[in-house]
Amino acid sequence: MSGALAGKVALVTGAGAGIGEGIARRYAAEGARVVVADIDTVAGEAVAKAIGGVFVGTDVANRADVENAVGTALSEYASIDILVNNAWGGGSIGRVENKTDEQLARGIAIGYYGPYWAMRAAFPHMKARGWGRVINMCSLNGVNAHMGSLEYNAAKEALRALTRTAAREWAPTGVTVNAICPAAKSQGFFRAIGQYPELEAMADAANPMGRMGDPHDDIAPVAVFLASDGCRYLTGNTLFVDGGSHINGVAWAPKLDAVEA
Repeated sequence: MSGALAGKVALVTGAGAGIGEGIARRYAAEGARVVVADIDTVAGEAVAKAIGGVFVGTDVANRADVENAVGTALSEYASIDILVNNAWGGGSIGRVENKTDEQLARGIAIGYYGPYWAMRAAFPHMKARGWGRVINMCSLNGVNAHMGSLEYNAAKEALRALTRTAAREWAPTGVTVNAICPAAKSQGFFRAIGQYPELEAMADAANPMGRMGDPHDDIAPVAVFLASDGCRYLTGNTLFVDGGSHINGVAWAPKLDAVEA
């Protein structure tokens, strides 16, 4: 099969819907063999079937699940060339002082430890081949400190620090590590507007291009580039695939409960 990713094996977490699904479908269209990792078995299996890939049930907050997902790529395709850490789940909008320890722990487990475990498991195989691409999905929420999403913001900024550190340490090996901060109507976006419906119109209006992005048509093509041979000299970067939202620091401002006197 021809394409920018022909002959490559990709593991995409959270690939059952949203940005992960968009990336998985694009990767398959570019010739990659894709392992679809998701906690939602029905959605994940449907995507894997549609693209001719393999599904593996994965809760990225569970280290054994993450290591099994990497192992599935190796057992099914004898390689792992591309790792996309995209999965997110849980969390709700609320003030800093009202967040629970459990919410924070779950957010850090999903958004930071899950990608770390996957990177740690995949790296030796990439290093041995002298070629690898790690793409971590981060967020403007953390960069701009958007209101109401502490656990998400903290996890994503920790992941950006991990991205840069791994990029520096792994640079001599042929493995690149980059982050994407997307602005798209993903699962997480729709969860947020389910709680605060006014945010959808606010987000569209605040975006310099007048709309939030599409996971398949706006975000996934950049993930293809970062996974390609053309990315061999780009590492440790954060690409803001956001319609220009980062330029002036677009802020989400849900009407949270007032601080008690």
